[in-house]
Amino acid sequence: MDVAIVDSDVAYPPTSGKRLRTLNLMLQMAKRHQIHYLARGQEDSNQYDQAREYLSRFGIRTYIVHDPIPRKQGLFFYVRLLGNLLSPLPYSVASHHSETFRRAVLDYAAQHRIDLWQVEWMVYLYVLPSPRVGTVVQAHNVDSLIWQRYYEAERNPLKRWYIYQQWRKFFAFERRAFQIPDQIVAVSAADAALAREWYGVSHIEVVDNGVDVAYFQDVRPASDSKAILFLGSLDWRPNLDALTVLLDDIFPMVRQRIPDARLLLVGRLPPASLRRRVQGIDGVELHADVPDVRPFLAASAVMAVPLRIGGGSRLKILEALAAGLPVVSTRVGAEGLALRPGVDLTIADTPFDQAMALIDCLERPEAARAMAEQGRQSVVSQYDWASLANRLERVWEKARLASSPS
Repeated sequence: MDVAIVDSDVAYPPTSGKRLRTLNLMLQMAKRHQIHYLARGQEDSNQYDQAREYLSRFGIRTYIVHDPIPRKQGLFFYVRLLGNLLSPLPYSVASHHSETFRRAVLDYAAQHRIDLWQVEWMVYLYVLPSPRVGTVVQAHNVDSLIWQRYYEAERNPLKRWYIYQQWRKFFAFERRAFQIPDQIVAVSAADAALAREWYGVSHIEVVDNGVDVAYFQDVRPASDSKAILFLGSLDWRPNLDALTVLLDDIFPMVRQRIPDARLLLVGRLPPASLRRRVQGIDGVELHADVPDVRPFLAASAVMAVPLRIGGGSRLKILEALAAGLPVVSTRVGAEGLALRPGVDLTIADTPFDQAMALIDCLERPEAARAMAEQGRQSVVSQYDWASLANRLERVWEKARLASSPS
């Protein structure tokens, strides 16, 4: 088939969980189908040549439109937030609507044969031609669940009220949007069950997040390390919320017990406020926009995933365990993954319990690595991208059949 994949971002370099999923499944499917990759460029346009060159090695036809969304900072950002109170759409949906990108996709569709469309975020269904052939949406998250958790975690009354409005709008948006595609792909059974319960959809299948097992097979954590690793996109609000808990509560308790403990923050696009903050904290290092996370996995003793807000499932946990690195996570952080608490990884929900679990990993590294080895075996057996691509191909076939004239 000729399959067009429409993306809200450029998936190369793969510096976030969403990019990793999009890229790895696309590379697998390019072995069997002609892939047309249509992406909205959000960052430095100099990176696009690298992305095109890399994807062309796999026969992927790449079309990138440099069309950044409005920045989430400055006076005009707050003006836009205020103006969004008058819109029926949540801000993160309205801000992604672009006539420039929609016209570029329609022009491409007019010039190329497309048998199937896959959209990497429900918000971008608006760019597709109508009438169209079969359509698949990758639901990397059930966004309404994330907004619900934002609301539950927020303590500022004014912010809480605004977040409630966004949560209500996103629920209404998803309820409509989930009915449009022929097939929806959820990243976990929990997300699929939630979409069925909240939105009454039946056309949803699960293709889990995965990991390139071979890429991490030679990585092993240092036996004498006192480093705790936090890995993730540093411009994503749930990760910034988790970092607040980690820096304010968890890491100080660890340092009180283990004075030479270190905290490595590794991820893309850290805001200036985070850069300023970590400069004044002993033992904390910020490593931004790194090309390869494996050296940091190898230099660490344990990964901390203190997420209170989130959806989907965490690829960084799969990467850590594929490298044999112990993981301490909240239940929210590990949800959606078929991993066993106390066998494959440690689950701890309160800041105190997280700190005690991290201390235990640093003080008893042999036991922690033995648990991580169990986790590694679970990941290898269940989460390899090649087998997950087989599931996605079945979804593509169902979508194509659903859209064919009877």
